[in-house]
Amino acid sequence: MSRPPRRPSGRTTEVEDLLRRHAPQVLGALVRRYGHFDAAEDAVQEALLAAAGQWPEAGVPENPRGWLIKVASRRLTDVLRSEEARRLREERAAALTPRDAFTAPPPGADRAPSEDDTLTLLFLCCHSDLTQPARIALTLRAVGGLTTAEIARAHLMPEASMAQRISRAKQKVKGTSFSRPENWEERLPAVLHVLYLIFNEGYTATSGAALQRAELAGEAIRLTRTVHALLPGHCEVTGLLALMLLTDARRAARTGPHGELVPLDEQDRALWDKAAIEEGVALVTQVLTQPRLGPYQLRAAIAAVHDEAASPDDTDWQEILGLYDILVRLVPGPMERLNRTVAVAMVHGPEAGLAELDSLEDELSTGHRLDAVRAHLLERAGNTEAARTAYESAAAKTLSRPEQRYLRARASRLAT
Repeated sequence: MSRPPRRPSGRTTEVEDLLRRHAPQVLGALVRRYGHFDAAEDAVQEALLAAAGQWPEAGVPENPRGWLIKVASRRLTDVLRSEEARRLREERAAALTPRDAFTAPPPGADRAPSEDDTLTLLFLCCHSDLTQPARIALTLRAVGGLTTAEIARAHLMPEASMAQRISRAKQKVKGTSFSRPENWEERLPAVLHVLYLIFNEGYTATSGAALQRAELAGEAIRLTRTVHALLPGHCEVTGLLALMLLTDARRAARTGPHGELVPLDEQDRALWDKAAIEEGVALVTQVLTQPRLGPYQLRAAIAAVHDEAASPDDTDWQEILGLYDILVRLVPGPMERLNRTVAVAMVHGPEAGLAELDSLEDELSTGHRLDAVRAHLLERAGNTEAARTAYESAAAKTLSRPEQRYLRARASRLAT
């Protein structure tokens, strides 16, 4: 179902932000009361759409969450009545429905669900039986409050295909108890990983005409802020929020006037978001005092070193290399090692970095990142012909058109 056409007003934006804040709490109320996660989620989406169409003109009700619960409950009970075993389901719904279910609670009353339902929903959406794409889609829909059309547009997919993905995901978690799992701390990394993937796809789109999809990155930050508010003492949650803020702070400087990619060392740092950098640095400083560091804390610390440098020449690459040395011991993945290679080159010279790339050939041969880094290091080493070939190879492998244009431009410059 598509959202009605948006009115270009600040009031509409405020309403949408309000709806997305309340979406997981309203869904939590319905699932606790009735069960039927899939039907409840559809009912909440209908209530959100109704509010998006009415509130900008009619005004936000005194208790918006109560209004949404009332409307969604009515939609859900209508669905339950029309399904098979109508009488039994009606009796069950009547037995489980509080007498004041269709009356919005007075201002300040908190009979509606607590914010903790957001975390419970995240665990449900990141269920171990779901694939990573399904987890991302279901999280954006159920917890983020985005419509299927919005999620499909963000992922450059047909709406029908995204609807099928979400529907299959809801069927897989059907019947799962709506409660925080006993081993929630063990499953929290899966939740953080999904939020990290949503942010990365928003910050650097893997395909399409635009380098960035700001709506996805913004949604990831908003959801991570919610988790941080619920678990303020968890170091990796804090580290992930810091990482997102410090990275997203550079967004305005990453593209030129025609949408072209601007690499980090050529960006106008005056365009960086100073408030986001200050908040991110404060968060990462807070967690770096802990005796045991996690991957998100280390990535955030690396981002902080970049953001605090007044110019590319002021960047403390020695500190960055030291942080990468710790990170690759914790997460010895190919991308972490590839990023460390850049730091090695900046500290010890491009030849040292090129020597590090050989061990990554098998793991990263299909993507464009390895060739892009190799081209950059070859160019710095003065091997222009090999660098041009590597740039062209990288351009042929990426599906992002801004990255293709950037890499081909670098190759053309070396050719002339």
